[in-house]
Amino acid sequence: MLRTLLSAAAAVMMTLTMASAQESEIPDMIQGDADAKVEIIEYASYTCPHCASFHAGPYKDLKKDYIETGKVKFIYREVYFDRFGLWASMIARCAGPDRFFGMTDLLYKEQSLWSRAGDPAAIVVELRKIGLKGGLDNDALDACLEDADNAQALVAWYQENAERDNIRSTPSFLINGEPYSNMNYADFSAIIDEKLAE
Repeated sequence: MLRTLLSAAAAVMMTLTMASAQESEIPDMIQGDADAKVEIIEYASYTCPHCASFHAGPYKDLKKDYIETGKVKFIYREVYFDRFGLWASMIARCAGPDRFFGMTDLLYKEQSLWSRAGDPAAIVVELRKIGLKGGLDNDALDACLEDADNAQALVAWYQENAERDNIRSTPSFLINGEPYSNMNYADFSAIIDEKLAE
């Protein structure tokens, strides 16, 4: 299984520079009220330390104060700088929409463990542990990690999003369509409150 995954991943990562943007069936992962006045789109990579810091800090307060209260619709979109971030995304999405954000929290919380595990085989082992901890079984993990078609679709989806929204770094945000870089909770809150008052 591991050899199949590594071979498939190598082929998929080659498409990072070759895949053309195309209509995609990849769903956005959304939290909050779909009709909220403020929409935040986060572009993040599971291998990005600044993204992990955002999810450990400002995101928790945003979730409590704005997302769970229905003031903000929050959309999470993955960025793939490397195959390891793609594999993490495949595991998070394997959990399904209802468990995606819980799996994302686990991936960020344990980022320093799995992303620095060593060679690709060791990283896969650590990612599988997170998948199991998040409620997936080995059969589901095998199916998700070996799905080369889904991996290629995810890469094309990422490229389409990144080109359209001019994403060059992570985390990056669009708040009601306006681009922002990473910031602290107070700055996020001020921008959101301003947009809620418009």
